[in-house]
Amino acid sequence: MFPCILLIFKIATFADVILQKGKYSHKEHTHPNSYNNHNNHNNYNTYNNYNFYNPLFMSKRVRPKKYLGQHFLTDIPTAHRIADGLIASGGEMVLEIGPGMGVLTGRLMERFGDRLWVVEIDEESVEYLSGHFPELVPHILSEDFLQYDLKRLTDGPVAVIGNFPYNISSQILFHLLDYRDQVMEITGMFQLEVAKRLASGPGNKDYGILSVLMGAYYKAEYLYSVPPGVFFPPPKVTSGVIRFIRKENIGLPCKPETFKKIVKIAFNQRRKTLRNALSVVWSPEMEATGYGGLRAEQLSVEQFLELAVIEEVTSDK
Repeated sequence: MFPCILLIFKIATFADVILQKGKYSHKEHTHPNSYNNHNNHNNYNTYNNYNFYNPLFMSKRVRPKKYLGQHFLTDIPTAHRIADGLIASGGEMVLEIGPGMGVLTGRLMERFGDRLWVVEIDEESVEYLSGHFPELVPHILSEDFLQYDLKRLTDGPVAVIGNFPYNISSQILFHLLDYRDQVMEITGMFQLEVAKRLASGPGNKDYGILSVLMGAYYKAEYLYSVPPGVFFPPPKVTSGVIRFIRKENIGLPCKPETFKKIVKIAFNQRRKTLRNALSVVWSPEMEATGYGGLRAEQLSVEQFLELAVIEEVTSDK
């Protein structure tokens, strides 16, 4: 029995040395915003020294669940860079969606203290977080965020951050749009294709429904790309980090429901001209805009709002 244990220990130690020298080395991933001096980061010291790749610690990891779309971020400098991308300088509450094994959480705790709350649907992750961050326990919401009423947490302003599961990232944004009066900022990691779509402007093939809806209320900034190798398990695609800052004036000249309806109908048949895609609501007043021969991807947020206003006016006649 003892020789077997000794052999496992030697293999684990050797693997650890190789990985520390390899592509997951902190030195190779260090960037200007990395925090290499952890003497003052008491909440994070233990977690920062945790080696995700050491086989001796495999049993302590949360099992990634495919049905939840879990790909846990494992690279500490990357985690710091994402966490530090959240501005939240107005004293607003900070909400992390889907913390998983808490690789972002530790740094967020350092920055925001008891302003930080996390919401996690995975019971195994909740148990893991409770054990590794006991001081966070009162602020852990064991909930499905897509069903969660943000006003249960606070009526005040909120800044949101997360390594969003690819399979529900768009749904998360649609849900957050319902709380646009509260959500001042969103910093999130998305599948690169989705990230590009969100940051795209009119005239780009990546421009879509969420590009327009988010663009009505938020200014999007594409920050950087993240390679698959810093996740466990590694996804098959590259990720992208985006920051949304809410605009000062989010009032629309029409009902939000009308705006959303026009945008969805237009993009649901995006290959058609707007005259045909919006045929169920198209009117002489809309024809007068000159947009009839254009496609949805060619219209700006303001132009979609113009059509929505016309729809409300003409439908009331």
